[in-house]
Amino acid sequence: MRTRTVILSLAAALLAAGGGWYASRDQETRDLLANMPTDRDVLMWKQPQRDAAFRAMDRLPLLAETRSFAAAKTPTPLPVGKPLAIPGFADYAAKQRLAGIVIIHDGKVRFEKYGLGFDAKGRWTSFSVAKSFTSTLVGAAIKDGKIKSLEDKVSLYIPGLRGSAYDDVSVRQLLMMSSGVKWNEDYEDPEADVAKFNNVKPAPGEDATVAYLRTLPRAHPPGTVWHYNTGETNLIGVLVSSAVGRPLSDYMAEKIWAPAGMEQQGTWLLGATGHEIAGCCIQAAVRDYARFGQFVLNGGKGPDGVSIVPDGWFAQATVKQKDIGDPGHGYGFQWWTYDDGSFAAQGIFGQGIFIDPKRKLVIASNANWTRATQGPEGEWREAFYKQVQGLVDAGG
Repeated sequence: MRTRTVILSLAAALLAAGGGWYASRDQETRDLLANMPTDRDVLMWKQPQRDAAFRAMDRLPLLAETRSFAAAKTPTPLPVGKPLAIPGFADYAAKQRLAGIVIIHDGKVRFEKYGLGFDAKGRWTSFSVAKSFTSTLVGAAIKDGKIKSLEDKVSLYIPGLRGSAYDDVSVRQLLMMSSGVKWNEDYEDPEADVAKFNNVKPAPGEDATVAYLRTLPRAHPPGTVWHYNTGETNLIGVLVSSAVGRPLSDYMAEKIWAPAGMEQQGTWLLGATGHEIAGCCIQAAVRDYARFGQFVLNGGKGPDGVSIVPDGWFAQATVKQKDIGDPGHGYGFQWWTYDDGSFAAQGIFGQGIFIDPKRKLVIASNANWTRATQGPEGEWREAFYKQVQGLVDAGG
């Protein structure tokens, strides 16, 4: 009965969404509905379930509530530039299982393609691409004077962490994922922290993320070791909303969605206690993910020419702050960095925004890889980025 209820609810959402849900493609719609997952364990879904659900995360009754941010009153134009011919793209797209890709060079769209029955009108989930949005909101809160310093202790803004392993961790260390707190991010282990922490049952009045993370032990002194931890980005979200006194989605709408000139509504999934899952789960159009990349490339400046972040913020946030043990790569403030000056937001199963300031290049793409991170698709995507850089250098 539960399965039938979910499918019927989603069917209504599909029909209400019109073109974005391909109502004219009856068989495709039926196939999507037939594969809709009926459990909340996203990391354990099969590939057909992910194909169906990644375009509908904010409309799945079994998941969570959402908050939305409205499209900008005046969307930022994305003018069309000279088409970029990319040899071998069809084979690359098939192996990546691409849902959509937009390449902007020098402010103009030079390449745009879609797959998996997805198109420009739909919203695809971000997974950890959201981390780089959350990082940018930290910069906005600092400019607004709501966060006084990156050296402030996290527990100053989240009193529930006092007395825990996070008591001596700074905002800067949290941004760099160097808290030293023990954490398991294995996406294929159902007993890993990343699989369990969103399902915690907190006491009344407690935030779910805080309730789980304050129980974790220390593994290293703060600031000494980089260790990837999605739960900590959720803490950053709690910290920002606590500092600014507003829901994170409201702050996102004001500081990023409107000034970046997003063309479509975006949404953010909420955790068990009603807070945005800051390390994950923004839903947006591929073109709007590309607009975010262009917004960052332009220094976070809105139509008025004023940046939402302090001077020099992105110069800190998007360069290697911590070594990650991978030559040529590093980690900044919730951004993956390259030694050539490029940087990227990345999410499991193939979500990404690659930004190359030197070439004025943005590549936004969404996909459904065969595995969260462990398959060959990541290496293929790195090679694709280099291929596009080479084509730009050669005059395209």
